[in-house]
Amino acid sequence: MNSFLAVLACVFSGVAQEVRHTFTFVPPKPVHQVTIAGTFNGWDKNATPLRLSGGAWSISLPLRPGKYRYKFVVDDQWITDPKAQANEGDGNGNVNSVLVIVPGDYDRPASPNDGVVAASALEHATEIPYFNFDRGHLTLSLRTRPNDVADVKVVVKGVGSFPMQGTDIDDLYRRYTVSIPWDRKRDLSYHFELRDGRKTFPFGKNGLNDSADYRVEAKKFKPFEVPPWVEKGVIYQIFPDRFANGDTKNDPRNVQPWNATPTYSNRFGGDIAGIRQHLDYLEGLGVKTLYLNPIFLAGSNHRYDTIDYLKVDPEIGTNEEFGQLTRELKSRGIRTVLDGVFNHTSTKFFAFDDVVRNGAASKYTGWYGFKSFPVKIQENPNYVAWFNFPSMPKVNHSNPAFRRYLLDVPVYWAKHADVAGWRLDVANEVPMDFWRDFRRTVKSINPQNWILGEEWGDATRWLQGDQWDSVMDYPFRGAVLNFVGKDGSGKPSDLMNGLMAAYSRYAPQVSRNAMNLIGSHDTPRILTMCGEDKDLAKLAASIQFTWAGTPSIYYGDELGMSGGKDPENRRGMEWAKATDRNEFLTHYRRLIAIRNANPALQSGDPVPLGSNDANGTATYARVLDADKGQIAVIALNRSDRPQQIVFSLDRLIHRRLKLVDALGGEAATLSPQGQIRLSLAPKSAAILVPPSGLIRHSRLGRGSRRPASV
Repeated sequence: MNSFLAVLACVFSGVAQEVRHTFTFVPPKPVHQVTIAGTFNGWDKNATPLRLSGGAWSISLPLRPGKYRYKFVVDDQWITDPKAQANEGDGNGNVNSVLVIVPGDYDRPASPNDGVVAASALEHATEIPYFNFDRGHLTLSLRTRPNDVADVKVVVKGVGSFPMQGTDIDDLYRRYTVSIPWDRKRDLSYHFELRDGRKTFPFGKNGLNDSADYRVEAKKFKPFEVPPWVEKGVIYQIFPDRFANGDTKNDPRNVQPWNATPTYSNRFGGDIAGIRQHLDYLEGLGVKTLYLNPIFLAGSNHRYDTIDYLKVDPEIGTNEEFGQLTRELKSRGIRTVLDGVFNHTSTKFFAFDDVVRNGAASKYTGWYGFKSFPVKIQENPNYVAWFNFPSMPKVNHSNPAFRRYLLDVPVYWAKHADVAGWRLDVANEVPMDFWRDFRRTVKSINPQNWILGEEWGDATRWLQGDQWDSVMDYPFRGAVLNFVGKDGSGKPSDLMNGLMAAYSRYAPQVSRNAMNLIGSHDTPRILTMCGEDKDLAKLAASIQFTWAGTPSIYYGDELGMSGGKDPENRRGMEWAKATDRNEFLTHYRRLIAIRNANPALQSGDPVPLGSNDANGTATYARVLDADKGQIAVIALNRSDRPQQIVFSLDRLIHRRLKLVDALGGEAATLSPQGQIRLSLAPKSAAILVPPSGLIRHSRLGRGSRRPASV
């Protein structure tokens, strides 16, 4: 166990309890204020102030066992904890301090042969993500301590027992999972059995050493269903001001030259007309969903400070132009997803502006969190604002009138455009009861509408079937960057553990329609994160397009654009690079075509096949229906040298099934023992698919190459 894991929790009746952990900061010189922000308080720098005593600032917080990331905010400067026992990158060029709180019954080393089970680690519930129905199968999961039990099985009353497989692991927990057929007609009763050494322990609804069954009534069970179209496509994200300027007549004043250096405030003139002029490009890529950063009237170039939710910003175009764009996209098989900012508005939003002008006499005072009057739009404003930015006052969602207004927004746009979904900005900061109302509203318009939340960590609380359909999967991005990033610190085993942890955290149907991104408007570009190493950036894309989830391309990444933190990552689209000679564009086109041609890469379950930390390689499969040949096998080489990879497919496919390398690599051979031996060039990937899923290279402007075969 890592040395920085501090045993800070107590155990009562086998359940890990909250304990108080004290954070302390001793400044090298006097400071005025110290706060702490982290995953335990939504990274709110104002929520948790420390107190000064004897030269040290400190606070004691109740925390449950788990891994937490945090920073101190010292006079508005974010710094890591000088006494932190571990720090780690966040995939966005920043470094956070880490605290892992370990349950009290972890005080002895784990062993699957000592006859002792850590009761605090055991967790199951008859709800997502531990109980889920998807594609005719019931998935049951049980959480344990890593390396603590020899094996786990579930005993289903009247049916039989089923062995469970370990699927993912982290610092604190391991998850065991099994999938069994269920017709949803008969009630279910079941419990678990854990073997540790010579002992077998039952685990039921009352905990360890209890065989009382969990019970599920079939008639009352409602599965979590998400729009099936999402997982079958590829998303393309556009920052409207920077994609293309198609109509100079609507340009803002002081519009910048297209190749100018972006700042936090300058504008480039990108608009709807520019998008419409490049629809052939988008269709040619093969994308199926267009995600637009905010398009509504706002005060900034990013438009996350909404002035009017019902009006397209005139610098982008008109409501009519946007409606026409969505219809043209639909005719090409591309759906439109809008960015909804329902957490805060602009100070020029009509309701806030009314309070500015009329003070306490305004009928809109209850729409926000005003502390006093008159309203002062300045640093440290006298109203609640997002991250205390004066330009973004936070919405009071408990106000019935404001709630009705916001819920009418998707209704309005459903009447004026063909909108297939909403991406919800800083969605973790909005009350859950609002999202429940939002879901009812959006799904009543069309049950196939997609709802995607922004949450950079664990979004389980919002993905129980009553709020979002899925989430922007930043943990997926973190696992990929840890593997391909310029420092190369991540091992192949870390990659597979990280990918499986991200996938297994949610119900399979949720993970399949998660937005798998390696870059966005909030992060440095993937090529920059890879130290401008083109091969590593293309390797990252190969993982993105072959892992479970829906890949999302941040405009220009497919062209090999570079860019650091915001605003450097928001440069104007480099259209001069959009040629058949561009190796990035060729690679992305091929990856998209391979994915679109292979159902296993769209909807298949991920199956880790192995990793080798010594030679920098990893392999995994995507399996939809092996009997029908719906399978894909992916091999990765992160090292700087050619590598030979050997792995077995015996448990996945029939010996006579033929596979070919859709990326055109060397031949793979199947040994009499059912093993595959594959040669991989440095920093490269192979994607083995059935011949029916092979794309014609001539379609992509590339000459043919001898395919690999199995």
